[in-house]
Amino acid sequence: MLNIATQWAIVCSGIFLWVGMLTGVWKYIQISKSERARAHYYVDIAHRSSLLYAAACLILAALSQFSVLSDAMALLCVLCNIFFFSSAVLLYIVHGFLQDTSNQYKQPHRLGTWILPAWCLRLAMYALIIVELGATAILLLGTILCFLT
Repeated sequence: MLNIATQWAIVCSGIFLWVGMLTGVWKYIQISKSERARAHYYVDIAHRSSLLYAAACLILAALSQFSVLSDAMALLCVLCNIFFFSSAVLLYIVHGFLQDTSNQYKQPHRLGTWILPAWCLRLAMYALIIVELGATAILLLGTILCFLT
């Protein structure tokens, strides 16, 4: 029987795969209508990142399944990663839909007609870095400890 963290990671992997396929259709439509045969930058990023996060979720599934961590801790680690993966893809889709920027890090930070304060994106990126690296390190350590015992 798979633990709950592994189940979540596998289901989310499938969702990311499906979103990657849907954004691939969107990308193709934009390419076919473009004089330069290119999709908007963030449509392309949403497509590619969704497919990469699908694979990343399968790695999280494997790590969570073999980990010596409690089910609750493994689930927390998996869900923390999935939250940031999902947030990133959603933001890429919004930028692709709005076509408001080709670089979300370029100042001023735009989201449609809104200008976001510089600290907002910086704080989000620091949180992403700390949470994703930390949660994955904990899962990895739990898996390593499983194999050492």
